[in-house]
Order: sequence, then structure tokens, then C-alpha cells
Amino acid sequence: MAILFFIISIVSCQEDFNTIGGDIVANDSLLSQLDNSQTVVAYSRKLAPVQTNIIPVSQLGIYNDGTFGKSTVNYITQLLMNVPNPVFGDSLGQEIILDSVMLYIPYFNNNTTEESITTYTLDSVFGTEPINISLYESNYFLRDLDPNSNFQDPQYYYSNQGPIFENNLLQNDLFLEMEDFVPSNEGHVIISNETAEDGLVTIDTTTIPPGIRVPLSNNYFQEKILDKEGDPFLSNNNNFKDYFRGIYFKVTSNTDNGNLFIFNPQLASITLYYKFLRAREDSSGNPVLDDDGVAIIDTIFEEYILSFAGVNLNVFDNELSPEVASAIASPNVSEGEENLYVRGGDGIITVINLFGEDLDQNGVSDELEVLRDKDWLINDANLKFYIDQSKIVGGKTEPERLTVYNINNNTVLADYFLDPTSGDEPNNAISNHMGRIERNSDDLGVSYEINLTHHISNLINKDSTNVSIGLITTQNVLLNGFQKLDTILDPNQNLQTIKTVQRSSVISHEGTVLFGNNTLDEDKKLILEIYYTEPN
Repeated sequence: MAILFFIISIVSCQEDFNTIGGDIVANDSLLSQLDNSQTVVAYSRKLAPVQTNIIPVSQLGIYNDGTFGKSTVNYITQLLMNVPNPVFGDSLGQEIILDSVMLYIPYFNNNTTEESITTYTLDSVFGTEPINISLYESNYFLRDLDPNSNFQDPQYYYSNQGPIFENNLLQNDLFLEMEDFVPSNEGHVIISNETAEDGLVTIDTTTIPPGIRVPLSNNYFQEKILDKEGDPFLSNNNNFKDYFRGIYFKVTSNTDNGNLFIFNPQLASITLYYKFLRAREDSSGNPVLDDDGVAIIDTIFEEYILSFAGVNLNVFDNELSPEVASAIASPNVSEGEENLYVRGGDGIITVINLFGEDLDQNGVSDELEVLRDKDWLINDANLKFYIDQSKIVGGKTEPERLTVYNINNNTVLADYFLDPTSGDEPNNAISNHMGRIERNSDDLGVSYEINLTHHISNLINKDSTNVSIGLITTQNVLLNGFQKLDTILDPNQNLQTIKTVQRSSVISHEGTVLFGNNTLDEDKKLILEIYYTEPN
């Protein structure tokens, strides 16, 4: 036993780690060494049309950041009945009078209340110039399931399908035209309760948060909905979706600029406010009479809600600037580019490949093989992206966050799940892994830092696969999941195959320009920094 214990002790000491400078008190700079010699190759490319349905938020409007060009974002949605097979009135044949029909799409907002006065601050609203919004009835049937999969898989819709939807609009059924529309932070005062009794009308009001709230055609919805009571079209939502196939929101602008807002379609609705007359009854069901012996008739006010809870999606019309289009047309995939471009939505992605080529063709890049033989203990690893302010407008147009993912397997990286800030609010969450933009005193962006410590450690010490990394903008780093791309880009270009993109990037409208690995500015060149400790 003593001999066995001695052998085990000797073997266990063979791979002891020695912290460089560990015996020097109060000198943290010597705790690890820096290696920044590893190859990084990065280039940008336009994404194929991206799937825009099955996503929790939507956009509407026009945005132009002055760098990437004008982007027009239209929207199509199914309507669902909150209560199928409705009975308007109380089945006694009273005349139903439609008072009004109101469209309501609330904006994201923050609010404060002082002395019963609520002040709203809009969130996720971008741009202040007016746009025009037209609403049409769509004759295009939006399916939940894909018939090509024997109705087993969801039906996917993509950002380039706008012309298809617009060819199926019922041009004579224009619901609404809103000219010179600009989002307002004012709440809407509405009637929350209206009662009529003994010739007196009592009105109670309430204030709802800011949003698009406009009247639609009474005649149209009288014929389309109220007059169809008892019809099979309204008996269930499956029939209703085929009968009333949806609404298409088309935006235009008289200039290259406009405004765009992000909203939650689950909170959007069309409400029909109607009334009818009903004889008042006592608790026994007998009519209540006035002093003259005449039955008292009450006016009853009701509402019926159609929600945006069916299939809904965005379509994009991007007028990419000639400068950006030219810069990403033929990327240098072997050596990388001087500048890198990222943009959300139907956007632009940057592809990052680490550790150079596999010259011996054994499936592992030669640089990574050398590192694996060294058995380094990885203390920290990061990519720092410097912003090229000469190519962007800067300031508020710059995205607050960038996000990275594993292009090969359509997953986030290991550092995402191990980030201790995952429980924070979206603006600050996952900030160890994907830091917020660093700005200077003029509020112009300087850089972004992406920490890859766990990812690099797994590559070196656990033989993980060296995958291509996708870099793109994000609106909410906590919005997990991936959206499909409509096509695989031309494989003859020797480009990385990209099948999906992170969901959080699809709802992001912003973009930026970064210095790449092939820039002539050595101080802002994209490099991989690895801080490590060597085994003794």
C-alpha cells in the first residue's frame, strides 16, 4: 500500500499548474500570460430571406440610419375571435347598433404616476418623421401547418414575401388610411362604463397606454361581423380564419426617413362597440314598469373583440446603400476583410473563423492542435470589435448590443449559459459574455467585447469542434431561439452555410460597421486575446 501511494503521488504531480508570478505579492498582472497570435478571419455577407413568423414581437414602420439605407417594414396578421359563435344582444331579436370600431396597437412604454396623473415614456420607438399607414383586407390564407410535411411542421413565412401578400389584397376593402403618422406618448381616454337609466346617462372613463388607436369603418364591420351572427363563418376560429383571412398594414413615406416601432401583437386588437335595447326585469323575471305602467327599457352597451392572436409576420423592403452592398458583395473568406458589417432584421451577418487553416487535413486547424498540446489553463479569452465611426452616423443609431452564436449547430455558445448576469433586465443581461457598447464622452460608440472564455477552453481542453461564429445585432439578448433562412446561399462562393439566425436579431432594426482582422489600423484590428496559465 505504501508503494502504491508513492506511485500515485508521483503521477499526480506531473501536470501541476504553476501560476506565473504567483509568488509576487499584489501584482495581478503576472497571474497569467497573453497570447494574441492566433489567426482570426472575419467577413460579412447578406442574409437570405429570414423567417419572420412564430416570433413574440413585431415591427411596423420605416427606418433609415444613414448608413445601411432605407428599410420599410410591413405587417400582416390573422384575426381571431375572442368568443367564437357570438350572440350579439340577448337572443331576443333586438336591433343591434354599432357605435364604433377601434383599432388598438399599444407601444412598449415606461410610466410613472404622480397625483393621479400618469406620464408615459415610449420604448422601442425609433425615428420621428411621419409615415403613411394603409390597412387592407388580405385574401391570402395564412396556414398554421405546412402541407408539404403532411401538416406535421409549422408553416414558415419569410421576409421577402411582401409582393405575394400585396398581390392578394382586396383593393376595394381599404380599412383605413393614416397620413403623417408619428407615435405619440399620450395615453388614450376611453369610456370604460356607460349606463343609461331613467333617461340619465352615466359615463365612466379610463386611460389606456399610448398606441395606435383609431376608428375603422362601421359599415364594413357591420356587414362583415355583426350581420353574420349565427352564420357558420363565425361558429369557430378555423372557419373564421378562412372567411376573414387577415389585415395587411402597408407603410409608405414621402421621404427617405420615417419612424418605426416594435410591439407585442398579443396585446393588439380590433374592438366592436355596440348597443341594443332591453326591457328591465326584476329578480323574478317580470318587467319593471314606470309610474305610468309602461315597461322601462334600458340601453345595453357591449363590446366584441378580435385579437391579433393568429399567424402574423413582418415583410421587409430594404433599399441597401450602394456602398454597403458593394462592400459585402464578394467577401474575402480566406484572409478576412478590412471592415465588418452587421445589421438586424432581413439583415447582414459577420462570420468569424478562429485558428486558421487545417493544412494537414486531419479535421483540426493546425494552430488549435498546437494549443491542445500545450495544455493551457484558459483564464480569459475575448474578441474586441472596434467601431469604424467614419462609416456610420453614430450616436443613437448604434446598436446597444451584439450577439454571437454557433453557425454550424444553430446554438448559442457555452459562455451564454454560464453568464452570471442572465437574471438581469435585457439591457444588462448576459453582459459578461456579450458586453454592452462602450461609448466615449460624445456618446459615440467605441467598441464591443465578446467574451469566449468557456468556448475557447472547451476547444483547447475538451476537444470541442471549432465552429464558425456568427455576429449580428440584437434587440433582446434574452430572446432565445432561432429563425430559419429561406435558402442556403450559393455554395459555389465557398461561403459558410448559414441555415438559421438568432431570433433576437430578426426584430433588431439597427446596424453598425466594425474594423476587421485585415484592417491597416493595427490598434483597432480584430484579434483573439487569450490569457492563460501554463502547466509546470
